[in-house]
Amino acid sequence: MGLFDFLRRLFSPRPSRPVLRAPRARKRRRKPRLVRLRRRESSTTWVLNKTVRAEKCPYAFARLGVGTDRYLDLSLDGNDERLARHSFPVFRTPGQLAQWLELPLGRLAWLVHRYSEDSRPQSEREAHYHYRWLNKRAGGRRLIESPKRTLKQAQRRILREILDKVPPHDAAHGFSAGRSILTNARPHVKQAVLVKFDLANFYPSVTFARVTAIFRSLGYSREAAIWLARLTTSALPANMPFLKEEPSAVLPYLKWHLPQGAPTSPALANLSAYSLDVRLSGLARSFGAIYTRYADDLTFSGPQRFGTSLRDFIPLVSQVVRQERFRLNGSKRKILRSNGTLVVTGVVVNEKLNVSRREFDRLKAVLTNCARRGPSTQNRSEHPHFAAQLRGRIAQVTQLNPARGARLLAVYNQIDWNR
Repeated sequence: MGLFDFLRRLFSPRPSRPVLRAPRARKRRRKPRLVRLRRRESSTTWVLNKTVRAEKCPYAFARLGVGTDRYLDLSLDGNDERLARHSFPVFRTPGQLAQWLELPLGRLAWLVHRYSEDSRPQSEREAHYHYRWLNKRAGGRRLIESPKRTLKQAQRRILREILDKVPPHDAAHGFSAGRSILTNARPHVKQAVLVKFDLANFYPSVTFARVTAIFRSLGYSREAAIWLARLTTSALPANMPFLKEEPSAVLPYLKWHLPQGAPTSPALANLSAYSLDVRLSGLARSFGAIYTRYADDLTFSGPQRFGTSLRDFIPLVSQVVRQERFRLNGSKRKILRSNGTLVVTGVVVNEKLNVSRREFDRLKAVLTNCARRGPSTQNRSEHPHFAAQLRGRIAQVTQLNPARGARLLAVYNQIDWNR
């Protein structure tokens, strides 16, 4: 080794060897969780809970206590003061309910299957509903349960004199007087971000127990609430066959549930989702967003900063829905931004309320084919009032866009309804 090389090694810094370190463990992000609120103790009793065991039957169709030979009097815990304050009809027992419905007590008991085994219809002939399966747009089958005449008359009276007097939450826009898909879409106009959810099996999710609780909260006794719930819910007959194409489609309808097709079901569905609407409205406000619900469609919208918080917001929405005993359809969740088309319940909300081009083209194609080939070729769902249905859809387009509505009406006037 020469002198120069020796001095260079002696005074030059040695190259440091790279220190191998284990890769730092990636911190797992903790999902946001809702904080359970403490329930305040109330000084007043909301609904009195009184049950008396009696040796003699206190009223017709009173129930025997489990494991005893004494009857249960479930008619004593109503709140007549609350019923009168809201102008609800006052009744406590099945006999009084039958008198209000102007039905013989035996016929009322027949309507709620009090004489049937397991208190449910044993066959389609014994059922008080007509059953019809429909295909969903996104796949799957939906059961339409249309009540027969006597039951429908009773349900309409319950709707008119009880349920219509109970307003839904301000965020609920479906099946309520003065509200529509337009009022549901209007709060979301000119928003930067739109998030849409869908509740899976909305009507079947509302069970007999939840409907009973709704009538109890209005002030009715347990006996009256049970009979009202039986009149407004449905369960499939014991011998109802499974669908060959989709056997699991029957499962949500086996228990007592709200039937899609009964006049009382939309109002009861809105009331069952009242707590859901309260919580989701508050959650949306905390994120600077707006919330509306049309039946099973949940819609949230907000400014650009709302879009940056979706990583926390979406799990919280799922938690609230799950805690309120509903279920989200994960395949139908959508996140839309203002650089594309923002659609809420079929209404475009980018700059103003407008009809979507897709919906306009679809309706125009149906009307054109009706004019060319006859309306019977387009009424695939066999709607009994197909002409009125088309006029309603045209009126909706006209309300959003008068020019497009006039074009559709001109095609409609060319249809020969005798073909």
